[in-house]
Amino acid sequence: MWYKESMKKHIAFLIITPIVYLLLFALVFFYLDMASGPIAVTVLGFLLLALLLGALIFFFRKPWWTKLITWVAFFALLIPIVANAHPYEGKLNASYSDSPKATAVLHIENGDIRGVYNQDETVEVYAGIPFAKAPVGDLRWKEPQDPEDWEGVRDCSYFAPKAMQADSNPVMDSLVSLYAAKTYHPDFSYTPLTATSEDCLYLNVWKPAGEQHDLPVLLYIHGGSLTSGRSSFESYNGAEIAKRGVIMITIAYRLGVFGYFAHPNLALESPNGTTGNYGLLDQIKSLEWVQENIAHFGGDKNNVTIAGESAGSSSVSALCVSPLATGLFRRAIAESSSLILKNPPHTFRSMKSAQETGKKILEEFRCQSIEDLRKIDAETLVKTQYSNSGMTVDGYALPKTPYELFQEGHNNAEVLLHGCNSLEADAFIVPRYLLSGQTNLSNIKDRLYEEFPHDLADRFLEVYAPKTDEEAFKAFNDIIACLWFVYPHHSWAKELDGIGVTNYRYFFDKENRYYSGYHSGEMVYAYGNVKNDPKTWRFDDSDRELSEIMVSYWANFAKTGNPNGSGLPNWPAYEREDGRVHRLGSAIEEIADPYKDVYPIIEEVFERWDGE
Repeated sequence: MWYKESMKKHIAFLIITPIVYLLLFALVFFYLDMASGPIAVTVLGFLLLALLLGALIFFFRKPWWTKLITWVAFFALLIPIVANAHPYEGKLNASYSDSPKATAVLHIENGDIRGVYNQDETVEVYAGIPFAKAPVGDLRWKEPQDPEDWEGVRDCSYFAPKAMQADSNPVMDSLVSLYAAKTYHPDFSYTPLTATSEDCLYLNVWKPAGEQHDLPVLLYIHGGSLTSGRSSFESYNGAEIAKRGVIMITIAYRLGVFGYFAHPNLALESPNGTTGNYGLLDQIKSLEWVQENIAHFGGDKNNVTIAGESAGSSSVSALCVSPLATGLFRRAIAESSSLILKNPPHTFRSMKSAQETGKKILEEFRCQSIEDLRKIDAETLVKTQYSNSGMTVDGYALPKTPYELFQEGHNNAEVLLHGCNSLEADAFIVPRYLLSGQTNLSNIKDRLYEEFPHDLADRFLEVYAPKTDEEAFKAFNDIIACLWFVYPHHSWAKELDGIGVTNYRYFFDKENRYYSGYHSGEMVYAYGNVKNDPKTWRFDDSDRELSEIMVSYWANFAKTGNPNGSGLPNWPAYEREDGRVHRLGSAIEEIADPYKDVYPIIEEVFERWDGE
């Protein structure tokens, strides 16, 4: 009968469908295994998947007991795949080579160190140098202390653990990467994850090989919303900067609940009355270390430039106005964030808000005092449900807001190089609307109404006037990008120009087969690592050419405060009245600011926020 055949089809569908979904689930974990697992685990994954596929074929045998065996075997095989398919932690060699050559012993203030050469032996790398005492035990949530001396020669051939931070979601990371690349390229590099530790205050130094004297110094502060990130990321490996005669340093600093936790009792126990800015104080401590030690590497302590991207750029802007950082550097590079405006949209919060969050964290872990909270192990504490992703006015590192300090004349950078990318918000907006659907003509107005006062949302729509879904998608993302990232740089540029301080402003929009103009997409170009990227499908000759120009700009700026040099396209200083920006993309040219018509509306948004 026809209904019996139909019933059989339905039953078959109900049985086969979950098997297919489970197989896909296993494949996702297997992909993660391949991307970051040791090769032994990957071989196991291949074997288990082969058995899994065999079990699926066996399922179609008719006797009922074969189906039962299939289900049992399926789960028996799936469990070890999931259990083994997870990123593994390992030590990352600072030379990125299999058999690096060791450097001679170098003496610094706290003891002797030995590093490694890069692959062509043109650069010496010293990784994992402590610039402060481990901020653990009683030193948790205290100002960073001087590093301790050590006996013998310290091995500085491996990067140190990154600061404590919550694990990122590898599935979401993969989805964002797939979206960014617009294609699928499996990763067979077997790169280990860097371990995390509360003992994290270490830095890495890249210097030109051999004896050097009075070289300029570039100190880089990583991004990650003040809650994640590491100093050993390949995009800002410092070898290429060092090859251009600049010593490059990357630093770690306390993050999240360890770096930006605030509580009134901590302010009371501090000799400086500070709380909430421990990560910022770590950055200042690293600059003090540079002043005391950089001559041992052949560097000039009077020619230091600080640089950072995203939250690192916010940190750069804070250091540019902090009284504690006065005299510790001369110039600054800020990529995709700033706090020099009345109401910073991210990585900053009021002390009231910071301390309220701190009190909630004590309640969350059922602690009666700060001492009780210090006894909570780092692996547990890092899982707090409350975000600690903002600096604050602590009366010490930041006596007032960065904007107020600037208005009072605090400016530690004699010249600034800064800018943003063309797709700053996409990596944040796309995951946000992954389930509800991306912005289009039918929903852009409602989404703008959710974010802004209705009259201002209408003005945004008048400026962009989208006529297609694609234009609506771009318009919404552009507006959010301007609010979060671009306008803060516009504000900073105007303020600097108003007091006669030179600044060079860029707009990065290079298309490639990976991150293009997304948030952080410029880093691999600016620090010269396009040509070193092992995933050759990402970049072509035009990318390598642009990177050569950008790394020259960055290195020249670190040397002299001017990015221009022989053979480079001219980069004029920013002028408030002209408002043009230096495009870094398929063409290198001066262009009208793409957001000039949006700024007046954004300014009104901030004014209304200020009035609330």
